[in-house]
Amino acid sequence: MGFLIVALFFLLFLMGFPVILSIVIPVLLYVFSRGLPLELITQRMHYALDSYPLIAVPIFIFVGNLMNSSGITKRIFKFADTLVGRLPGGLAQVNIFASLIFSGMSGAALADVGGLGQIEIQAMKEKGFSTSFAAAVTVASATVGPIFPPSIPLVIYGSVASVSVVKLLLAGIFPALLAVATMMIMTAILSKIRNLPRAERWPTFKEITRDFFPALPALLTPILLIGGMLSGYFTPTEAASVTAFYVLLISNFVYRELSWNHIWNSLIETVKSTSTILIIVAGASLFGWILAIERIPQLFSSFILSITQNPWVLLLLLNLILFIVGMFLDSTTATLLLVPIVVPPLVRSGVDPIHLGLVFIFNIMIGLITPPMGLSLFLVTEISKVPMKSVMKEVVPYLIPLVVTLFMITYIPGIVLFIPSLLK
Repeated sequence: MGFLIVALFFLLFLMGFPVILSIVIPVLLYVFSRGLPLELITQRMHYALDSYPLIAVPIFIFVGNLMNSSGITKRIFKFADTLVGRLPGGLAQVNIFASLIFSGMSGAALADVGGLGQIEIQAMKEKGFSTSFAAAVTVASATVGPIFPPSIPLVIYGSVASVSVVKLLLAGIFPALLAVATMMIMTAILSKIRNLPRAERWPTFKEITRDFFPALPALLTPILLIGGMLSGYFTPTEAASVTAFYVLLISNFVYRELSWNHIWNSLIETVKSTSTILIIVAGASLFGWILAIERIPQLFSSFILSITQNPWVLLLLLNLILFIVGMFLDSTTATLLLVPIVVPPLVRSGVDPIHLGLVFIFNIMIGLITPPMGLSLFLVTEISKVPMKSVMKEVVPYLIPLVVTLFMITYIPGIVLFIPSLLK
């Protein structure tokens, strides 16, 4: 019965049903066929949302929306332009570097695309870059957002897998920096091939300091978060609240561009985004409960371990599975449905759960820029007003550094585990 439920989910999803209906319809059929009380559905969904770490999700979404409406994104982009605009590739390099800075505040790829994306694409178009290339760089660099702390997907993963969210967030620092470095190298290569425009000269010290100080309050955010979590002053959930308060503070008293209308609009957008995520969290938890009853995770675990118990081979199989799944499922749904199934056999084989979490989430993030269901692709094509086919053609070169980064963090665990090990 369990495998029939899974098959029905994929069938409904591929037929075009919304994700939540693809989850709930098989669940209802299972409940009716087993003669279970309907009260179990509301009970399990409520239990899924009764989670302290999940409180961080709407708060980080609010922070991202607030930054978009309070002028912070413009200052981040301006500073990044001054600092790295002379590198081969010019504004393409700025795009990637700005995404790293922005990710230290937003925690979501779609927030990066929707916030910085409009500024970055417009600036690149004005400098002579094709719109499709500008959109491709924007969507590729946004994959860093959910890896560098703070990170909404890592919070959700930690909640589902019952591992330390603090360690997961800290584990994302080096992988994010590595992804940025490899994408900037690819941009430099493309610049040589295509003769991409760049700034005419290196900035003077005066110009750097001129743009650095307006961006400094925003640049201090990840330092505040990481320092606070490392020192034990606050948990990741409390860090979300600290970030929200800090962004409100600098938006109102430093940048002086915040209004009640900005706050209200940010709250409205937060409610919309949070509702979408949390209803899937609740539905997927119910789905996972049924899979647990049917012993699907145990059967899958036994099947995988019967093939091999070598952790390196298992990680390779996991990456292949996740790469395919990421083409069809959004990150939240994939995390909630797959973590209870794929994590146990790998942990039993000796893979560190923190290391596994970063491999899992980074792979799923690559899925955001792969068709047919790449949400970041959909958003960037809407912003840039260019066909997805054109954007995908330009994204392909950036899949190379992202996949290289994925394999490096998969097979060199120290990249992921060094900073979390400091907590010991």
